[in-house]
Amino acid sequence: MNVNPGLRHWYPYIGPFDPCPPMRVKTYIVPPNKFITYQPMNLPQFPLPEALKLGTLWPALYSPYESKSGKGR
Repeated sequence: MNVNPGLRHWYPYIGPFDPCPPMRVKTYIVPPNKFITYQPMNLPQFPLPEALKLGTLWPALYSPYESKSGKGR
C-alpha cells in the first residue's frame, strides 16, 4: 500500500537508441487540493503553531515533502 496517496509513478518509454542510461520509473506528487472539489464545512484544523510550521491550516491539505537525496531533516 502506498504511504503517500498523492505520490504517483510514471514508466516512460525507453527507446533502443537512447544515449543516456534510462530512468525506468519516475515519480511525481499530485497536490492534495486536486482531490477536494470544494471546502467542506467544519474541516478539522491544526493548532496554529503547528499550522505555521507545516504551512497549512487543514490536515486534509497537508502534503509532506521527502527529499529524494536522503539528506533531509
